[in-house]
Amino acid sequence: MKLVTLFGALALSVSLAAPLAAHEYKAGTLVIHHPWARATPQGAPVGGGYVVIENTGDQPDKLIGGSFAASSGFAIHQMSMKDGVMSMAPVEGGLDIPAHGKVELSPSAIHLMFTGLKQQLKKDDRIDGTLVFEKAGTVVVQYKVEALGAKEPGHEGH
Repeated sequence: MKLVTLFGALALSVSLAAPLAAHEYKAGTLVIHHPWARATPQGAPVGGGYVVIENTGDQPDKLIGGSFAASSGFAIHQMSMKDGVMSMAPVEGGLDIPAHGKVELSPSAIHLMFTGLKQQLKKDDRIDGTLVFEKAGTVVVQYKVEALGAKEPGHEGH
């Protein structure tokens, strides 16, 4: 009988931990998968944020802003190559999230720019923030800080 109780408690603890491990948020028809940021060197003035936003609905939405507790500024940026030169510029008017589609914000592509950092971002920190959508409204999220140079959540790389 004790063995059954032990397995039951173990199963319950695993089932309770699963939603936390997924690190996703829902707002209306949007699913926000694993918001994360890269660790920064001491004194860095800016940081980058990344996330996958999935729209399960029939209507498009638009990411129009947000916040990051460890910075004074927040912007959506696009990196692009032209004539062998990498450039970065703000995405004007917000980022479209198509109906039944998915948008991935990642290093070296569309990403979130956190300006005016108030602290160094250290691996495994969790930093509160928001994502603001035209239709879904403001969604409170938490960014997990990954290693300096990480290319995706949970993987270190330079």
